[in-house]
Amino acid sequence: MNSCKFTAFGLRVKTELLRRGMSQRQLEEEITKNTGLNCDNGYMYKILTGQRAAPRIVKAIREILNIPETTTE
Repeated sequence: MNSCKFTAFGLRVKTELLRRGMSQRQLEEEITKNTGLNCDNGYMYKILTGQRAAPRIVKAIREILNIPETTTE
């Protein structure tokens, strides 16, 4: 049984957070600051597991973490 439910994009985000020494909470705060949209832990989980599309938040994540558009979701 595969316990990892993250999409390829979700794994890329988590990897990039670890590489930068940045917490998911810090990313959520940056997203909220940059977009004006509330992004909390539960919503972020849904984005990283593919349960929600949230194109504006995904765009903000890509910009903050410098993840190219070519990374599939």
